[in-house]
Parts: sequence; C-alpha cells; structure tokens
Amino acid sequence: MGRLPRAKVALSTASVYPESTATAFEVAARLGYDGVEVMVWTDPVSQDLEALRRLSDYHQVPVLAVHAPCLLITQRVWSTDPWVKLQRARAAAEKLGASTVVVHPPFRWQRQYARDFVSGIWRMANETDVRFAVENMYPWRYRDREMLAYAPEWDVTKDDYRHYTVDLSHTATARTDAMAMVSRMGDRLGHVHLADGRGSAKDEHLVPGRGTQPCAELLEHLARTGFDGHVVIEVNTRRAMSAAEREADLAEALAFTRQHLASSARVP
Repeated sequence: MGRLPRAKVALSTASVYPESTATAFEVAARLGYDGVEVMVWTDPVSQDLEALRRLSDYHQVPVLAVHAPCLLITQRVWSTDPWVKLQRARAAAEKLGASTVVVHPPFRWQRQYARDFVSGIWRMANETDVRFAVENMYPWRYRDREMLAYAPEWDVTKDDYRHYTVDLSHTATARTDAMAMVSRMGDRLGHVHLADGRGSAKDEHLVPGRGTQPCAELLEHLARTGFDGHVVIEVNTRRAMSAAEREADLAEALAFTRQHLASSARVP
C-alpha cells in the first residue's frame, strides 16, 4: 500500500530567470508545484514582502522557503551587512509563513563574517522556529587552477550547523560524492535543491536526470527516511527558446521529482 511522500516540491523563483519572480508564481501554480522558494535578488518584487504576499494569495501558491541574498550580484540587496541580510530573510520567512531560510557560507574575503559565521548561525537559529539551512558550495576552478572562495568551508559538513541544504548541482561542480555528503548531514538535512550536473567547472543546474548526479537515488532515500523538509527545483532555463520550452523543462523536473519521491514511499 502506498502513501504520499512527506516532502513538498517547490519551484525556485531563480528557475524562471530571466523571467520575473511574479512569473515563477504563475508557472508554479499552472504546473502544480506545492509552493515556491523565493530567491531574493535584484528583481524588486523578490525584495518586497507585500508584493510576494499578494502573489502568493492570488495564485494560491505558498512561499515555503526564502533564499537569502548571498550571491555576488546581490551584495547590496537588503544592506551590505551580511547579518542584516539574514535578519531580513528571517523576518521575511516568518511573515510569509516559510519554514526555511537558505544561506550560503561566506566568501573568504568577508573575513569577520566568516570568522563568526558558525556561532552566528546558531545564535539566529535559536531565536526563531525558521530553519537556517546552510548550503554546500564548491571550489572555483579556472583551467587547472582552483580557488577556495568560501569560508569556513565550501563543504559545510565540516562545520557544525543545526540544518543543512544539499544542492546536487554544487556537488557536481565540486566533484564530490553527493550521497556521502547527505550521509554526513544525517538528520540535519533540512532542505534540498534538486538539479543535476556533469562535473563541469560551471555550476550547471541541469534538469534532474540530465547529468551524472544521483538525483533519483537521493529522492528515494528521502522518501524511505521520512524526510519532512522541502525539495526545491532550482534549474537553469536561461537557454530556453520560449516560455513553452521553459515550462516543459520545469514540468519534466516536477514529474521526475514526484515519481522518485513516491517510488520508495511505502508503508513498511
């Protein structure tokens, strides 16, 4: 006898780029996603809680997670102080009803932030019911050179956090064993960014099933272990030639995810 998987499947608003945050809500509703993860970045709507609430209410698509503005292109979004960014992300999650804030480890040149990051994340996690799920990253590579751009570590399992996000495009770029990383995260795995990759130096974010990462294996593991976090489709559709092609990719990603989450969700 089957049972429904506990994990909800959300669409990252980054998955429709260069289309807008508003378009992501529309697409998520049309395709039947359980919710969205809002990537807070240069789109003004992604930074506007009232606009996000209106979109969520209009499309009946809940905001399940907020991705704090941690990218190079968002260094001035919601302040230049990284701790202020995280405070605003937490406030956004609380007001929008999201359970998770996704955060990257600091860049190495953010020295004071990096020095205090692990203890600071614990402090913030103790102040709210929102999960601060720290995401695995990867070394930056150019030809035969490698630069460690993140601190304390791009492999976040080397540090002590209450919750982790695993991103399978990032494990591909890092050329690390995704399932071994998930095993190290254990029951602290709180959030998943589902995408694929082939081990390129570029962070590819392919549709699941189009690369070399164990996307199906991970989903089946989540179902077997009763994972109760969210699985977020975070793929790159920038090369789509039309809105219809982009939606076809996002529909394929959703179908793949639900199929493999359901395949191992069985009553013992």
